[in-house]
Amino acid sequence: MDYKVVIVGAGPAGIFAALTLAEAGVGPVLLVEQGKDLDDRKKRAQDVLCGWGGAGAFSDGKLTLSPEVGGFLGDFVGTAALQDLLLEADRLYVRFGAPDRLYGEMTPQMEALSDRARLADLELIPMKIRHIGTDNCLIVLDRLKRFLEKEVEIRTQCRAVKIFAEEGAVRAVELSTGQVVRTQYVIAAPGRSGAPWMKEQAQALGLASQASPVDIGVRVELPAVVFKDITDISYESKLIYYSKTFDDKVRTFCMNPYGEVVQESNGDMLTVNGHSYAEKKTSNTNFALLVSSAFTEPFDDPIAYGRYIARLANLLGKGVIVQRLGDLMAGRRSTPKRIARCLTRPTLRRAVPGDLSYVFPYRHLLGIVEMLQALDKIAPGTASRHTLLYGVEVKFYSNRIQVSPELETQVTNLFAVGDGAGITRGLLQASVSGMLAALAVVSRES
Repeated sequence: MDYKVVIVGAGPAGIFAALTLAEAGVGPVLLVEQGKDLDDRKKRAQDVLCGWGGAGAFSDGKLTLSPEVGGFLGDFVGTAALQDLLLEADRLYVRFGAPDRLYGEMTPQMEALSDRARLADLELIPMKIRHIGTDNCLIVLDRLKRFLEKEVEIRTQCRAVKIFAEEGAVRAVELSTGQVVRTQYVIAAPGRSGAPWMKEQAQALGLASQASPVDIGVRVELPAVVFKDITDISYESKLIYYSKTFDDKVRTFCMNPYGEVVQESNGDMLTVNGHSYAEKKTSNTNFALLVSSAFTEPFDDPIAYGRYIARLANLLGKGVIVQRLGDLMAGRRSTPKRIARCLTRPTLRRAVPGDLSYVFPYRHLLGIVEMLQALDKIAPGTASRHTLLYGVEVKFYSNRIQVSPELETQVTNLFAVGDGAGITRGLLQASVSGMLAALAVVSRES
Protein backbone atom coordinates (compact mmCIF):
# COMPACT_ATOMS: atom_id res chain seq x y z
CA MET A 1 0.00 0.00 0.00
CA ASP A 2 1.13 3.56 -0.75
CA TYR A 3 -1.14 4.91 2.02
CA LYS A 4 -3.12 3.36 4.81
CA VAL A 5 -5.97 5.86 4.23
CA VAL A 6 -6.84 8.24 1.39
CA ILE A 7 -9.29 11.02 2.28
CA VAL A 8 -11.06 12.73 -0.62
CA GLY A 9 -12.05 16.31 0.21
CA ALA A 10 -10.75 18.87 2.70
CA GLY A 11 -14.05 20.21 3.96
CA PRO A 12 -15.07 19.72 7.61
CA ALA A 13 -15.75 15.98 7.14
CA GLY A 14 -12.36 15.33 5.54
CA ILE A 15 -10.47 17.58 7.97
CA PHE A 16 -11.98 15.95 11.07
CA ALA A 17 -11.39 12.48 9.65
CA ALA A 18 -7.71 13.40 9.18
CA LEU A 19 -7.57 14.94 12.65
CA THR A 20 -9.01 11.80 14.25
CA LEU A 21 -6.59 9.52 12.39
CA ALA A 22 -3.62 11.75 13.23
CA GLU A 23 -4.40 11.81 16.93
CA ALA A 24 -4.81 8.02 16.93
CA GLY A 25 -1.47 7.54 15.17
CA VAL A 26 -2.92 5.81 12.09
CA GLY A 27 -0.99 6.42 8.90
CA PRO A 28 0.31 7.17 6.40
CA VAL A 29 -2.67 9.29 5.34
CA LEU A 30 -3.14 11.22 2.10
CA LEU A 31 -5.70 14.05 2.03
CA VAL A 32 -6.53 15.30 -1.47
CA GLU A 33 -8.56 18.43 -2.27
CA GLN A 34 -9.54 19.51 -5.78
CA GLY A 35 -9.69 23.19 -4.83
CA LYS A 36 -7.05 25.67 -3.76
CA ASP A 37 -5.15 25.94 -0.51
CA LEU A 38 -6.65 28.26 2.09
CA ASP A 39 -4.17 31.08 1.45
CA ASP A 40 -4.98 31.03 -2.26
CA ARG A 41 -8.77 30.97 -1.94
CA LYS A 42 -10.58 34.18 -2.73
CA LYS A 43 -14.18 35.11 -2.08
CA ARG A 44 -15.14 34.67 -5.70
CA ALA A 45 -17.08 32.23 -7.81
CA GLN A 46 -14.69 29.34 -8.29
CA ASP A 47 -13.31 29.44 -4.76
CA VAL A 48 -16.39 29.89 -2.56
CA LEU A 49 -17.53 26.24 -2.49
CA CYS A 50 -14.27 24.46 -3.20
CA GLY A 51 -10.84 24.39 -1.53
CA TRP A 52 -9.33 23.87 1.91
CA GLY A 53 -12.18 24.17 4.41
CA GLY A 54 -14.88 23.41 1.84
CA ALA A 55 -18.02 25.54 1.52
CA GLY A 56 -17.77 26.33 5.23
CA ALA A 57 -14.66 28.46 4.78
CA PHE A 58 -16.70 31.47 3.66
CA SER A 59 -19.82 30.66 5.66
CA ASP A 60 -20.78 32.41 8.86
CA GLY A 61 -19.53 29.40 10.80
CA LYS A 62 -22.49 28.26 12.88
CA LEU A 63 -21.93 25.09 14.90
CA THR A 64 -25.32 23.60 15.80
CA LEU A 65 -25.13 21.35 18.85
CA SER A 66 -28.59 19.84 18.41
CA PRO A 67 -28.78 16.27 17.04
CA GLU A 68 -32.06 17.25 15.35
CA VAL A 69 -30.46 19.78 13.02
CA GLY A 70 -27.80 19.46 10.33
CA GLY A 71 -28.03 15.92 9.07
CA PHE A 72 -29.12 12.34 9.57
CA LEU A 73 -26.37 10.88 11.76
CA GLY A 74 -28.86 10.15 14.51
CA ASP A 75 -30.32 7.47 12.21
CA PHE A 76 -26.99 5.61 12.39
CA VAL A 77 -25.69 6.11 15.94
CA GLY A 78 -28.74 7.19 17.96
CA THR A 79 -29.54 10.57 19.46
CA ALA A 80 -27.59 10.16 22.72
CA ALA A 81 -24.38 9.01 21.01
CA LEU A 82 -24.68 11.75 18.40
CA GLN A 83 -25.04 14.38 21.11
CA ASP A 84 -21.77 13.21 22.70
CA LEU A 85 -20.01 13.29 19.32
CA LEU A 86 -21.31 16.78 18.57
CA LEU A 87 -19.93 18.01 21.90
CA GLU A 88 -16.56 16.38 21.17
CA ALA A 89 -16.35 17.98 17.72
CA ASP A 90 -17.38 21.31 19.22
CA ARG A 91 -14.56 21.06 21.79
CA LEU A 92 -12.10 20.53 18.95
CA TYR A 93 -13.35 23.67 17.19
CA VAL A 94 -12.87 25.63 20.41
CA ARG A 95 -9.41 24.14 20.80
CA PHE A 96 -8.49 25.53 17.39
CA GLY A 97 -9.90 28.98 18.03
CA ALA A 98 -13.71 29.02 17.92
CA PRO A 99 -15.22 31.55 20.40
CA ASP A 100 -16.29 30.30 23.83
CA ARG A 101 -19.79 31.79 23.81
CA LEU A 102 -22.82 29.57 23.25
CA TYR A 103 -26.25 30.85 22.21
CA GLY A 104 -29.63 29.18 22.64
CA GLU A 105 -29.38 27.93 26.21
CA MET A 106 -32.81 26.94 27.55
CA THR A 107 -33.75 29.95 29.66
CA PRO A 108 -37.12 31.40 30.71
CA GLN A 109 -36.80 33.80 27.75
CA MET A 110 -36.29 30.87 25.36
CA GLU A 111 -39.28 29.03 26.81
CA ALA A 112 -41.40 32.16 26.40
CA LEU A 113 -40.26 32.46 22.77
CA SER A 114 -41.24 28.84 22.16
CA ASP A 115 -44.71 29.54 23.59
CA ARG A 116 -45.11 32.62 21.38
CA ALA A 117 -44.13 30.53 18.36
CA ARG A 118 -46.79 27.92 19.11
CA LEU A 119 -49.47 30.60 19.29
CA ALA A 120 -48.40 31.68 15.76
CA ASP A 121 -48.60 28.13 14.33
CA LEU A 122 -44.80 27.91 14.35
CA GLU A 123 -42.55 25.27 15.87
CA LEU A 124 -39.32 26.47 17.45
CA ILE A 125 -36.53 23.88 17.43
CA PRO A 126 -34.47 24.51 20.59
CA MET A 127 -30.74 24.27 20.01
CA LYS A 128 -27.41 25.55 21.19
CA ILE A 129 -25.27 27.38 18.65
CA ARG A 130 -21.65 28.45 18.62
CA HIS A 131 -21.10 31.27 16.14
CA ILE A 132 -17.57 31.36 14.75
CA GLY A 133 -18.17 34.19 12.27
CA THR A 134 -17.09 34.40 8.64
CA ASP A 135 -13.93 36.30 9.59
CA ASN A 136 -12.94 33.80 12.29
CA CYS A 137 -13.65 30.72 10.14
CA LEU A 138 -10.50 31.34 8.13
CA ILE A 139 -8.43 31.61 11.32
CA VAL A 140 -9.76 28.32 12.71
CA LEU A 141 -9.24 26.53 9.38
CA ASP A 142 -5.70 27.87 9.09
CA ARG A 143 -4.84 26.50 12.55
CA LEU A 144 -6.30 23.12 11.64
CA LYS A 145 -4.25 23.05 8.43
CA ARG A 146 -1.03 23.98 10.20
CA PHE A 147 -1.58 21.18 12.70
CA LEU A 148 -2.54 18.56 10.10
CA GLU A 149 0.22 19.28 7.59
CA LYS A 150 2.68 17.97 10.18
CA GLU A 151 0.73 14.73 10.54
CA VAL A 152 -0.70 13.84 7.11
CA GLU A 153 0.21 14.47 3.48
CA ILE A 154 -2.01 17.18 2.01
CA ARG A 155 -2.36 17.83 -1.72
CA THR A 156 -4.53 20.73 -2.84
CA GLN A 157 -5.58 21.32 -6.45
CA CYS A 158 -5.41 17.56 -6.79
CA ARG A 159 -8.63 15.85 -7.80
CA ALA A 160 -9.62 12.27 -7.14
CA VAL A 161 -10.72 10.91 -10.50
CA LYS A 162 -11.80 7.37 -9.71
CA ILE A 163 -12.06 4.91 -6.84
CA PHE A 164 -11.04 1.33 -7.65
CA ALA A 165 -12.39 -1.76 -5.91
CA GLU A 166 -11.57 -5.44 -6.31
CA GLU A 167 -13.44 -8.41 -4.84
CA GLY A 168 -15.80 -6.09 -2.98
CA ALA A 169 -13.10 -4.07 -1.23
CA VAL A 170 -11.49 -0.71 -1.99
CA ARG A 171 -8.00 -0.91 -3.51
CA ALA A 172 -6.85 2.40 -5.00
CA VAL A 173 -7.65 5.95 -6.06
CA GLU A 174 -6.71 7.54 -9.37
CA LEU A 175 -5.66 11.18 -9.08
CA SER A 176 -5.84 13.99 -11.63
CA THR A 177 -2.05 13.87 -11.86
CA GLY A 178 -2.38 10.44 -13.47
CA GLN A 179 -1.02 8.68 -10.39
CA VAL A 180 -2.91 5.68 -9.04
CA VAL A 181 -2.31 5.38 -5.29
CA ARG A 182 -2.91 2.10 -3.54
CA THR A 183 -4.69 2.26 -0.22
CA GLN A 184 -6.45 0.07 2.32
CA TYR A 185 -9.15 2.59 3.22
CA VAL A 186 -10.87 5.48 1.44
CA ILE A 187 -12.94 8.11 3.22
CA ALA A 188 -14.91 9.96 0.55
CA ALA A 189 -15.79 13.45 1.82
CA PRO A 190 -16.26 15.42 -1.40
CA GLY A 191 -18.63 18.08 -0.04
CA ARG A 192 -21.44 19.73 -1.95
CA SER A 193 -19.21 20.76 -4.84
CA GLY A 194 -18.12 17.12 -5.22
CA ALA A 195 -21.63 15.66 -5.09
CA PRO A 196 -21.75 14.92 -8.87
CA TRP A 197 -18.42 13.06 -8.56
CA MET A 198 -19.78 11.08 -5.60
CA LYS A 199 -22.84 10.16 -7.65
CA GLU A 200 -20.61 8.96 -10.51
CA GLN A 201 -18.52 6.81 -8.17
CA ALA A 202 -21.63 5.35 -6.58
CA GLN A 203 -23.00 4.36 -9.98
CA ALA A 204 -19.67 2.91 -11.13
CA LEU A 205 -19.25 0.87 -7.93
CA GLY A 206 -22.87 -0.20 -7.76
CA LEU A 207 -23.61 1.61 -4.49
CA ALA A 208 -27.26 2.01 -3.53
CA SER A 209 -28.52 5.57 -3.00
CA GLN A 210 -31.74 7.54 -2.87
CA ALA A 211 -32.70 11.04 -4.00
CA SER A 212 -32.94 13.75 -1.34
CA PRO A 213 -35.42 16.64 -1.28
CA VAL A 214 -34.42 20.07 -2.56
CA ASP A 215 -35.10 23.25 -0.58
CA ILE A 216 -36.09 26.30 -2.62
CA GLY A 217 -36.91 29.75 -1.34
CA VAL A 218 -35.85 33.33 -0.70
CA ARG A 219 -33.38 35.23 1.44
CA VAL A 220 -35.32 37.69 3.64
CA GLU A 221 -33.69 40.96 4.71
CA LEU A 222 -35.17 43.39 7.21
CA PRO A 223 -34.03 45.88 9.87
CA ALA A 224 -32.20 44.06 12.68
CA VAL A 225 -34.50 45.63 15.28
CA VAL A 226 -37.41 43.52 13.96
CA PHE A 227 -35.77 40.27 15.10
CA LYS A 228 -33.62 41.72 17.91
CA ASP A 229 -35.66 40.17 20.75
CA ILE A 230 -35.30 36.76 19.09
CA THR A 231 -31.66 36.93 17.96
CA ASP A 232 -30.53 38.31 21.32
CA ILE A 233 -31.89 35.13 22.92
CA SER A 234 -31.04 32.46 20.38
CA TYR A 235 -28.83 34.12 17.73
CA GLU A 236 -30.36 31.78 15.15
CA SER A 237 -33.89 30.48 15.58
CA LYS A 238 -35.00 27.39 13.67
CA LEU A 239 -38.71 27.92 13.05
CA ILE A 240 -40.91 25.50 11.11
CA TYR A 241 -44.29 26.23 9.56
CA TYR A 242 -46.70 24.02 7.61
CA SER A 243 -48.59 26.03 5.02
CA LYS A 244 -52.35 26.17 5.43
CA THR A 245 -53.07 25.77 1.73
CA PHE A 246 -50.73 22.94 0.70
CA ASP A 247 -49.35 21.69 4.05
CA ASP A 248 -45.82 22.20 2.72
CA LYS A 249 -42.97 22.48 5.21
CA VAL A 250 -41.45 25.98 5.28
CA ARG A 251 -38.51 26.71 7.55
CA THR A 252 -36.10 29.43 8.51
CA PHE A 253 -32.47 28.71 7.75
CA CYS A 254 -29.11 30.41 8.26
CA MET A 255 -30.19 33.46 10.26
CA ASN A 256 -27.60 36.25 10.24
CA PRO A 257 -28.15 39.01 12.81
CA TYR A 258 -26.52 42.28 11.70
CA GLY A 259 -25.25 40.42 8.63
CA GLU A 260 -25.22 40.86 4.88
CA VAL A 261 -26.79 39.16 1.89
CA VAL A 262 -24.29 37.73 -0.60
CA GLN A 263 -24.38 36.36 -4.12
CA GLU A 264 -22.92 32.94 -4.83
CA SER A 265 -21.95 31.19 -8.02
CA ASN A 266 -23.13 27.60 -8.08
CA GLY A 267 -21.75 26.24 -11.31
CA ASP A 268 -23.64 28.00 -14.10
CA MET A 269 -26.14 29.60 -11.69
CA LEU A 270 -26.13 32.65 -9.45
CA THR A 271 -27.89 32.10 -6.14
CA VAL A 272 -28.18 34.03 -2.89
CA ASN A 273 -26.95 33.36 0.65
CA GLY A 274 -26.19 35.26 3.85
CA HIS A 275 -23.18 35.91 6.08
CA SER A 276 -22.59 37.36 9.51
CA TYR A 277 -19.27 38.34 11.04
CA ALA A 278 -17.84 38.25 14.52
CA GLU A 279 -16.81 41.91 14.37
CA LYS A 280 -18.30 43.71 11.34
CA LYS A 281 -21.99 44.64 11.74
CA THR A 282 -24.71 46.01 9.49
CA SER A 283 -28.10 47.40 10.51
CA ASN A 284 -29.98 44.45 8.97
CA THR A 285 -30.75 40.83 9.76
CA ASN A 286 -31.23 38.24 7.01
CA PHE A 287 -32.39 34.64 6.87
CA ALA A 288 -33.65 32.12 4.35
CA LEU A 289 -37.20 30.86 4.04
CA LEU A 290 -37.07 27.49 2.33
CA VAL A 291 -39.82 25.23 1.04
CA SER A 292 -38.92 21.53 0.96
CA SER A 293 -39.77 19.68 -2.25
CA ALA A 294 -39.62 15.91 -2.64
CA PHE A 295 -40.64 13.98 -5.74
CA THR A 296 -41.66 10.43 -6.58
CA GLU A 297 -42.56 8.74 -9.85
CA PRO A 298 -42.30 9.63 -12.65
CA PHE A 299 -39.90 12.46 -11.75
CA ASP A 300 -37.01 11.70 -9.40
CA ASP A 301 -34.47 14.47 -9.98
CA PRO A 302 -35.07 17.23 -7.39
CA ILE A 303 -31.66 18.76 -8.08
CA ALA A 304 -32.64 19.38 -11.72
CA TYR A 305 -35.87 20.99 -10.51
CA GLY A 306 -33.97 23.34 -8.17
CA ARG A 307 -31.56 24.27 -10.95
CA TYR A 308 -34.46 25.05 -13.26
CA ILE A 309 -35.95 27.51 -10.73
CA ALA A 310 -32.57 29.18 -10.11
CA ARG A 311 -31.84 29.49 -13.83
CA LEU A 312 -35.27 31.02 -14.40
CA ALA A 313 -34.44 33.76 -11.87
CA ASN A 314 -31.10 34.33 -13.60
CA LEU A 315 -32.84 34.53 -16.96
CA LEU A 316 -35.32 37.16 -15.77
CA GLY A 317 -32.95 39.18 -13.59
CA LYS A 318 -29.57 38.51 -15.17
CA GLY A 319 -28.59 37.28 -11.72
CA VAL A 320 -30.18 37.55 -8.26
CA ILE A 321 -33.58 39.29 -8.09
CA VAL A 322 -34.66 41.54 -5.18
CA GLN A 323 -38.25 42.57 -4.51
CA ARG A 324 -40.04 44.47 -1.77
CA LEU A 325 -42.69 42.39 -0.04
CA GLY A 326 -45.15 45.25 -0.56
CA ASP A 327 -44.60 45.13 -4.31
CA LEU A 328 -45.03 41.36 -4.37
CA MET A 329 -48.31 41.58 -2.47
CA ALA A 330 -49.51 44.39 -4.78
CA GLY A 331 -48.81 42.26 -7.86
CA ARG A 332 -46.13 44.52 -9.32
CA ARG A 333 -42.41 44.30 -9.87
CA SER A 334 -39.93 46.28 -7.83
CA THR A 335 -38.01 48.96 -9.69
CA PRO A 336 -34.80 50.78 -8.79
CA LYS A 337 -36.89 53.78 -7.67
CA ARG A 338 -39.07 51.64 -5.41
CA ILE A 339 -36.04 49.92 -3.89
CA ALA A 340 -34.45 53.36 -3.31
CA ARG A 341 -37.53 54.36 -1.28
CA CYS A 342 -37.43 51.15 0.76
CA LEU A 343 -36.76 51.62 4.48
CA THR A 344 -34.70 48.40 4.45
CA ARG A 345 -31.43 49.27 2.76
CA PRO A 346 -30.24 46.30 0.69
CA THR A 347 -26.80 44.95 1.56
CA LEU A 348 -26.52 43.10 -1.77
CA ARG A 349 -26.18 46.04 -4.14
CA ARG A 350 -25.82 43.98 -7.30
CA ALA A 351 -29.26 42.34 -6.97
CA VAL A 352 -31.62 43.41 -9.75
CA PRO A 353 -35.10 44.74 -8.82
CA GLY A 354 -37.75 42.48 -10.32
CA ASP A 355 -40.77 40.27 -9.74
CA LEU A 356 -40.32 36.92 -8.00
CA SER A 357 -43.86 35.85 -8.86
CA TYR A 358 -42.54 35.08 -12.36
CA VAL A 359 -39.98 32.71 -10.82
CA PHE A 360 -41.63 30.64 -8.11
CA PRO A 361 -44.46 28.14 -8.52
CA TYR A 362 -47.69 29.31 -6.86
CA ARG A 363 -47.48 26.81 -3.99
CA HIS A 364 -43.92 27.85 -3.11
CA LEU A 365 -44.71 31.55 -3.19
CA LEU A 366 -47.88 31.13 -1.14
CA GLY A 367 -46.04 29.09 1.47
CA ILE A 368 -43.38 31.79 1.79
CA VAL A 369 -46.00 34.55 2.17
CA GLU A 370 -47.91 32.53 4.78
CA MET A 371 -44.69 31.96 6.71
CA LEU A 372 -43.87 35.69 6.69
CA GLN A 373 -47.33 36.45 8.04
CA ALA A 374 -46.88 33.86 10.81
CA LEU A 375 -43.45 35.28 11.72
CA ASP A 376 -45.01 38.74 11.92
CA LYS A 377 -46.96 37.55 14.97
CA ILE A 378 -43.78 36.86 16.96
CA ALA A 379 -41.61 39.55 15.31
CA PRO A 380 -43.88 42.47 14.33
CA GLY A 381 -42.54 44.12 11.20
CA THR A 382 -41.56 40.91 9.43
CA ALA A 383 -44.47 41.23 6.98
CA SER A 384 -43.79 44.94 6.41
CA ARG A 385 -44.03 46.19 2.84
CA HIS A 386 -40.39 47.29 3.29
CA THR A 387 -39.12 43.74 3.87
CA LEU A 388 -36.82 42.64 1.04
CA LEU A 389 -36.93 39.24 -0.65
CA TYR A 390 -33.98 37.97 -2.70
CA GLY A 391 -34.22 35.01 -5.01
CA VAL A 392 -33.39 32.38 -5.51
CA GLU A 393 -31.87 30.54 -2.57
CA VAL A 394 -31.55 26.82 -3.26
CA LYS A 395 -30.09 24.11 -1.05
CA PHE A 396 -29.12 21.05 -3.06
CA TYR A 397 -28.67 17.87 -1.08
CA SER A 398 -26.72 15.06 -2.61
CA ASN A 399 -28.11 11.62 -3.26
CA ARG A 400 -27.97 9.81 0.07
CA ILE A 401 -25.53 6.92 -0.18
CA GLN A 402 -26.56 3.73 1.62
CA VAL A 403 -24.08 3.20 4.48
CA SER A 404 -23.66 1.18 7.66
CA PRO A 405 -23.72 2.69 11.20
CA GLU A 406 -19.94 3.22 10.72
CA LEU A 407 -20.72 5.07 7.45
CA GLU A 408 -19.15 2.26 5.41
CA THR A 409 -20.60 1.67 1.95
CA GLN A 410 -21.34 -1.69 0.38
CA VAL A 411 -17.69 -1.71 -0.73
CA THR A 412 -15.53 -2.85 2.18
CA ASN A 413 -13.31 -0.10 3.67
CA LEU A 414 -14.92 2.62 1.54
CA PHE A 415 -16.63 5.21 3.73
CA ALA A 416 -18.92 7.99 2.47
CA VAL A 417 -19.29 11.03 4.74
CA GLY A 418 -20.41 14.65 4.85
CA ASP A 419 -22.72 16.70 2.68
CA GLY A 420 -21.42 15.23 -0.58
CA ALA A 421 -22.64 11.78 0.44
CA GLY A 422 -26.07 13.11 1.44
CA ILE A 423 -25.38 12.17 5.07
CA THR A 424 -25.15 15.66 6.62
CA ARG A 425 -26.32 19.23 6.02
CA GLY A 426 -24.19 21.36 8.31
CA LEU A 427 -20.70 22.05 9.64
CA LEU A 428 -20.84 20.18 12.92
CA GLN A 429 -22.58 17.00 11.74
CA ALA A 430 -20.27 16.95 8.71
CA SER A 431 -17.29 17.10 11.07
CA VAL A 432 -18.74 14.29 13.20
CA SER A 433 -19.33 12.12 10.13
CA GLY A 434 -15.61 12.34 9.33
CA MET A 435 -14.80 11.42 12.92
CA LEU A 436 -17.12 8.39 12.79
CA ALA A 437 -15.51 6.96 9.67
CA ALA A 438 -12.02 7.58 11.03
CA LEU A 439 -12.91 5.92 14.35
CA ALA A 440 -14.04 2.85 12.41
CA VAL A 441 -10.63 2.74 10.71
CA VAL A 442 -8.86 3.20 14.05
CA SER A 443 -10.82 0.30 15.60
CA ARG A 444 -9.87 -2.00 12.71
CA GLU A 445 -6.22 -1.07 13.01
CA SER A 446 -5.97 -1.46 16.79
